Amino acid sequence: MITVGIVEDDAGIRRSLEWLLKSSPEFSCVGSCQSAEEALRVLPKAAPQVVLMDINLPNRSGIECTAGLKEMLPSVQVVMITVYGDTEKVFNALRAGASGYILKRTAPERILQAIREVHDGGVPMSSEIARKVLGAFREPVATPAEEQNLSRREQEVLELLSQGCANKEIADKLSISIETVTWHLRHIYSKLHVRSRTQAALKFLGRKKSP
Repeated sequence: MITVGIVEDDAGIRRSLEWLLKSSPEFSCVGSCQSAEEALRVLPKAAPQVVLMDINLPNRSGIECTAGLKEMLPSVQVVMITVYGDTEKVFNALRAGASGYILKRTAPERILQAIREVHDGGVPMSSEIARKVLGAFREPVATPAEEQNLSRREQEVLELLSQGCANKEIADKLSISIETVTWHLRHIYSKLHVRSRTQAALKFLGRKKSP
């Protein structure tokens, strides 16, 4: 039996997921939480093998919750289940430690299949999400000339960005204001010829991995 935790602030969706798990003898719901704070308090004790995680939680996001759970339960497999399909949220969730990403409109049987897949070491993704991920990896790599145009501070911001840090985290780590981080990001986007955090991080990471 696969033990599963749920983190979802919408009571109706949360009950539907609970019912879906209880309807199959293959799964056991060991914790159902409505916030990141509750999840970080309850789920480490329940120690589920898989967690279904919503992104848009009140206060702390599902991405932050995923990062926290992975620190306390390194072996837990997290599947983001959300209405959001934009590339930046996908990559932020994967950087935080998520192993799968499916949309809430996914058929119930596909949700159960995703739990099986991630439990067995797979990376379940809705086809729509998978296409976005593949498309993002086709983004051009930053050239040496582009990187040389970045100031030392911009390179520091980009390094932290590539690690999945939010603007506030970058500001705290570099002891600068959030407004200054935003200002640096605008310059980074312009110099690297990109339009988003994800594209900038992919260019940077691609350059680091290239010979």
